Amino acid sequence: MKILYGVQGTGNGHVTRARIMAKAFAAKNVQVDWIFSGRVREDFFDMEAFGDFQCYRGLTFAVKSGRILYLKTALQANLMQLNDDIKKVNVEGYDLIINDFEPVSAHAARRAGKKVIGISHQNAFLYKIPKKNNNLVTDWFMQNFAPVSQPIGLHWHHFNQPILPPLIEASHFSNASLPKHYLVYLPFAGLDDIVPQLRAFPDYQFFIYQNVAQPIDDGHIHIRPFSREGFQQDLHRCEGVICSAGFELPSEAIQLGKKILVQPVAGQMEQASNALALSQLGYGSATSLLNEAAIGRWLPLMKPRPVVYPEVATALVDWLLQGGENFAELQQSLWRDLPKPEVVFSQMANAE
Repeated sequence: MKILYGVQGTGNGHVTRARIMAKAFAAKNVQVDWIFSGRVREDFFDMEAFGDFQCYRGLTFAVKSGRILYLKTALQANLMQLNDDIKKVNVEGYDLIINDFEPVSAHAARRAGKKVIGISHQNAFLYKIPKKNNNLVTDWFMQNFAPVSQPIGLHWHHFNQPILPPLIEASHFSNASLPKHYLVYLPFAGLDDIVPQLRAFPDYQFFIYQNVAQPIDDGHIHIRPFSREGFQQDLHRCEGVICSAGFELPSEAIQLGKKILVQPVAGQMEQASNALALSQLGYGSATSLLNEAAIGRWLPLMKPRPVVYPEVATALVDWLLQGGENFAELQQSLWRDLPKPEVVFSQMANAE
């Protein structure tokens, strides 16, 4: 079987998810041709799993002060370049075309009348799930940015929709929980937006990942440069995580049983909705303003028990190779052994 797989490259979460799928396909000796778009080839890293991948400009998000501007993203798109890129993609000769919110290969396949299976967190927003701040523009954007024939969403709960659990990358670090150790990752905030509030809690150790050249240790404040290994080590040994309301990091934290406090990036419907879902499911807490009061209310909370997600990538690959029939059976098998959110919520209240 020969597969074409398109991946949105603007976010590291998409690439991580693709790497998980690449390993699952490799284990079955399946040939996969990879397409990435959204940033230049030189800005990608740790791409050995994808071989000689194709790279296109695609569509990039218009961002202002950490806020995604959906309408401006559509208006400023270089449609001539996009059209040229779409024409360059050869979708013929493939047994299967898969897409993770990647527009170039998705539109190329649509033009050619090919079926595309979409596997992404964004596809969950095509269904009835907890949503906040969505409108006609955001709904249109989710439907048309990277159109697919069969959208399969990924989320922390199925919400009785065609949704699967998250894909979690395996780690060689053991899951510990050092008391009062916390990981902080807020990529759209600067140190001046983070450190002053944390200084009010000297009994806690905060490990903050930011774009700095060297590690900085100042009392209980520990600032760290970006490092996949260092980040994973601190994630596995911390008691809780303060982060933006993306999807991949909270997914890892849920599986590890870490406390979660998210601050959704302003203007991002997806993040506002993720924060709402975390709160409704009882998997985490959310705040629109990361101040001393919000942090002080959250720090004493008990940590939840881990929610151990199944090997979704392996099951997905097996399902795809067997013809992609009977999705309901696949979905039921993957959610069957997971605790219901209300059970996890009650365990949070009684933990320790």
